[in-house]
Amino acid sequence: MSTNKIIRVYGIPNCDTVKKARTWLTEQGLDYEFHDFKKQGVPADKLALWMQTVGWDKLTNRQGTSWRKLDPSIQAGVTDAASAAQLLQTHSSVIKRPVVEWADGRITVGFKADAWQTAQA
Repeated sequence: MSTNKIIRVYGIPNCDTVKKARTWLTEQGLDYEFHDFKKQGVPADKLALWMQTVGWDKLTNRQGTSWRKLDPSIQAGVTDAASAAQLLQTHSSVIKRPVVEWADGRITVGFKADAWQTAQA
């Protein structure tokens, strides 16, 4: 199997959404690699690709606890791709999870079982 044909899941292992996504992949019999932001960091080249593909605004989770815990001045400073990249690189918990690089090259953010099921059909 070539390295670009595997599903790669990026996130934090104790995140409920990441847990659900990983369980779903396993239940579908899909092999994947997991990249732990807490242990392995956020790959800068991947972050740039994700932001280009899905947009920095979608990648920035403004609904989560991690975002709400940030100083308001830091929140207000996230106004474009460059400022978002800087924040997401240093505060990986603010990245909407999971980020999935599918075997066919698609990149998705978040987990919705019905959407994933449709995409696999």
